[in-house]
Amino acid sequence: MKKWLTLLLTSVLSIGVLSACGASGEKTNSEGETKKVLKMGTSADYAPFEYIDTAKGNEIIGFDVDLAKMITKELGYELEIVDMDFNGLIPALQAGKVDFVLAGMTPTEERKKNADFSDVYYVAKNMIVAKKGSGIKTVEDLKGKTVGVQLGSIQEGEAKKLAKTIDMKIESRNRIPELIQEILSGRFDAAIIEDTVAKGYIQNNKEKLEGHTIPTNEEEAGYAIAFPKGSKLTEEFNKVLKEKIAKGEVDKLIQKWFDQK
Repeated sequence: MKKWLTLLLTSVLSIGVLSACGASGEKTNSEGETKKVLKMGTSADYAPFEYIDTAKGNEIIGFDVDLAKMITKELGYELEIVDMDFNGLIPALQAGKVDFVLAGMTPTEERKKNADFSDVYYVAKNMIVAKKGSGIKTVEDLKGKTVGVQLGSIQEGEAKKLAKTIDMKIESRNRIPELIQEILSGRFDAAIIEDTVAKGYIQNNKEKLEGHTIPTNEEEAGYAIAFPKGSKLTEEFNKVLKEKIAKGEVDKLIQKWFDQK
């Protein structure tokens, strides 16, 4: 009985220790070095920020991925990427399933209630995407239309603001490809998507789609890295991010991934 109780207590303590560790863990590389592993949450449907080029494999690539690798390498961490729906990123952060989120995320006041953020590393603009010949070019043209947005995105919030003055129906989907498919099938008249991301999808459907950039409040359109409230990683990442921006290394990544602009 004593032996059984000892084993039970040991198991409970082990589970407690593992739970306390959160998302991060440790990994030994080929050189025998042990490094702490950080899990990055993202939504890999947002090219060129984070996506999977299925023609080349199943690896998640993109601007945000390269930025994460640059920062974690500088800090001596190994990186593991976890793909999920955009709307589930902050909850995953709160639940300790990931250590940070890098996913083209804007640090809105609402999100700041549940997460800490780094400095802004990129400022985005929004674009209306519609079928060619639809005549939809401005926000005023959305009157009476069904407009798609990504669930939980800054574009969803922008669309809701527009809907207060423009009579339009807003529909949300989890992933960007779903929005594109809804436009092509005729279920959506248009979608509001971040312009750099939208350009990639338009290029892949250039005979069927067109896009028009709309006015964007730059103070509300910056992207930043999200962390759990009170995480020491916020300061660590921000220090390296500032250095990389100052040295022009972030600009080099922008040129690499957004050269179509």
